[in-house]
Amino acid sequence: MTVEAHRGEVAEFWRAYRAALPPEQSARLPDFPDAWGFGDGPAMADELGALALAGVKTATCGLLWEYEDEREPLPEPGQLSVILDGAGRPLCLIKTTEVRVLPYQEVDARFAWDEGEGDRSLAFWRAEHWKYFSRYLAELGRQPAIDMPLVCERFRVVFTPADVPTGG
Repeated sequence: MTVEAHRGEVAEFWRAYRAALPPEQSARLPDFPDAWGFGDGPAMADELGALALAGVKTATCGLLWEYEDEREPLPEPGQLSVILDGAGRPLCLIKTTEVRVLPYQEVDARFAWDEGEGDRSLAFWRAEHWKYFSRYLAELGRQPAIDMPLVCERFRVVFTPADVPTGG
């Protein structure tokens, strides 16, 4: 999914968020937000985005190697991101509250629960994330390992389409 397909909708959503803030706070924000979807395809973006919107998913993680490969900065506490659905439309705005880099084997049951996926168990988390990371690592010519570094991020939803005022 790409933000380009629905760039106008993302920009409108961002403007609505900025308009809801005091002017001095809004003025400190960029003109266009960081916007992305969870997972590695439209179906996963829809599924996991819906969990975030519902307040079930309050954490996510990615491979540190992916950030390095794509030369992307790590998320930081306080960072705002528009979460996109599988088509690239805005679902919600999240604020990062915590970021930790941990080896895969040190991710605990609490983090697995907070990711909100499947039965929310650590066993489910490990099995599904191993498969997920293996797909990406194959593209890099690397193998998954129990000590592969993960960027573990916690967040909270701060704005949704329901918060956007309607003209009427």
